[in-house]
Amino acid sequence: MCTSIIEIAPAEGMAKRGDEWFPLTQSVVAYDHARHAPLGDVITLDFFNTSLDAGARAAVELTLESAKELRAALDRAIAAAEYEEAEVRGKGAAPRLVRVA
Repeated sequence: MCTSIIEIAPAEGMAKRGDEWFPLTQSVVAYDHARHAPLGDVITLDFFNTSLDAGARAAVELTLESAKELRAALDRAIAAAEYEEAEVRGKGAAPRLVRVA
């Protein structure tokens, strides 16, 4: 039985197929039967470019537990990157009070 759990989001970045890289336009996250992994239901991450041929695609099938661990790792990396951007590089950092003598 198909779950029909699908989330689609725009994607900006690059993916690799063979020896070449291609720009991404879309990502799909789904929960359904594994197509390739010898597993039951899996979280599938699918990255592709809607303007290119069907081979312009990078896909991963993960167990639900692996997907949760990936999500946690992404959350940690995103939090660290946001801190880096705001605090270290000064982008969007809260203005500091300056004492005028």
